[in-house]
Amino acid sequence: MDGKVLARLGAVVFVAVAITATVIELTRKEAVPVAAPALVLRPEADHLQERQRRCQQLGVKAADDAECLRVWAETRDRFLGRTPVRPAPRIQEGR
Repeated sequence: MDGKVLARLGAVVFVAVAITATVIELTRKEAVPVAAPALVLRPEADHLQERQRRCQQLGVKAADDAECLRVWAETRDRFLGRTPVRPAPRIQEGR
């Protein structure tokens, strides 16, 4: 066989394989996974969110409000995943 004929035959075989693979891929039906129902847990009432709304309504005055400063600190800790720092219990002396 001549080299040109062999090259053309190889190209035809390659194109035939490519077309066959494309047809197989396009006709294949994919199994759609059944998604489990999403479980959404919502707390009864998010008191932090209510306090944040109050501070939002105060506007500029919230910067001087001690409660708003506590709310912002709690919000920051919750966002960063920190556990709130609780003061150590007092030790009574003289007993």
